[in-house]
Amino acid sequence: MSRARLLLLCPGQGDQHDGMFDLARTNATASALIDHLLAGQPSGSDIFANRIAQPLIVTATLGMWEAVRDFAPPPALVAGYSIGELSAYAVAGAITPEQAVTLAAQRAQWMDDCQQANPGQALVSITGLVLPQATTLAAAHGYHISIETGDDTCITGGPAAQADALLQAIETAGARGKRLPVAVASHTPYMQGAVAPLTQALRATPFRPPQTPVLAGIDASAVHDHARAVETLSRQVAEPIRWLACMDAAAEAGITVALELGPGGALSRMLQHRHPHIATRSVADFRTLDGIRKWLARAAED
Repeated sequence: MSRARLLLLCPGQGDQHDGMFDLARTNATASALIDHLLAGQPSGSDIFANRIAQPLIVTATLGMWEAVRDFAPPPALVAGYSIGELSAYAVAGAITPEQAVTLAAQRAQWMDDCQQANPGQALVSITGLVLPQATTLAAAHGYHISIETGDDTCITGGPAAQADALLQAIETAGARGKRLPVAVASHTPYMQGAVAPLTQALRATPFRPPQTPVLAGIDASAVHDHARAVETLSRQVAEPIRWLACMDAAAEAGITVALELGPGGALSRMLQHRHPHIATRSVADFRTLDGIRKWLARAAED
């Protein structure tokens, strides 16, 4: 595995499901960590509710990392999508899993507070318009770019009352739009009120130098220290995620293999489409941990 340069991908919300811990739980140490992290988390049956979803996804990602870390090569880079960026710092060893879950719960609460202070928010995806056109079209309806996912794909956030009008305008422009089942306009100015308390919480969190650089979602730069981590993690709740730039930065860093830690496989699919020369899979593609181990070994040899 010495020649392989591994990228670990930590997902955001959207692909969580009831069985998302099952594969990691086949490892006893990972199962114990999951149980430990789940203790004290908010209860409720809606795993897509922000206050439940964010700590739950961090738990799933870190549980899976615990399950595969003994046979995975040391990562050369870690990148996280939205809440996944917080997971990434725990994967990189800068914060503990417990700290990551605590911060995730606080982040979710502060974002929910922003939503309650300014209700009626929505997210709308746009496919088929280059980013400058999408930005202009969205702005005409009070929407902001939330996440840049491709040259002609993005997610926008804005007032729910204007969602239908935006969707009609997207269709008129010959593109495709979809309203997402999310009531929080994350990564837009709607979340500005969450930045200051999250900054304070991050500053107060003991932080070790990351064993692996973490890509900052807001500008795709490699982060190596506490001050920069605080800045980028806090700013990203109210600023767009430049995921397209993050994928390109990984390729420029010479990444040869990428593994998405789950739940889901959206990040691995995006990266494979953008940079097909990188051998890319998600843990969700496999039935067993041994299948992941064998794939990593083969991918490193190619």
